[in-house]
Amino acid sequence: MNKISNWLIGTLLFAAFSLSAHQQKTAISTVLFNARTENIEIMHRFKVHDAEHAVKEIFGKDADIIDSKKTQNQFGDYVNQRFNLFDSDEQPLPLKMVGVELDGKFFWVYQETTQPTKLDNMTIRHNALRDLWPEQVNTINIEGKGKLQTLIFADSVELLTLTFEH
Repeated sequence: MNKISNWLIGTLLFAAFSLSAHQQKTAISTVLFNARTENIEIMHRFKVHDAEHAVKEIFGKDADIIDSKKTQNQFGDYVNQRFNLFDSDEQPLPLKMVGVELDGKFFWVYQETTQPTKLDNMTIRHNALRDLWPEQVNTINIEGKGKLQTLIFADSVELLTLTFEH
């Protein structure tokens, strides 16, 4: 009887951990200032599990991020509409969709824009999936323009501004 109890407790703990692991909604993005191309390159990495649930909620129960290029592109457009960069004068930088990619357990969305000639600071909005799940946390690493900086969009944070050292 003791073995059965231990097995049952272990199974329940594993199930509870698995369920809580699925509820941790997070995305990681990189904003890279590429000196060679003089572009700002943006790479968003979402967990496929989260993207699967999101597309069904956003685009309907038949949406399929794994097997449908149409759904993949729709999700890319969705992210593109909810991610914005603003220059030092608070003007939006025009972001171009470069593409999307399914890579194992991650789904990537790629964007880019030309680097402004003068950029003392930048404001960012990253609301992808946050309109669906209030607990969604979007983390952005900014690289290639001074020291690495990290911004975290959680709770009710809509806009964050970073300053570049000269």
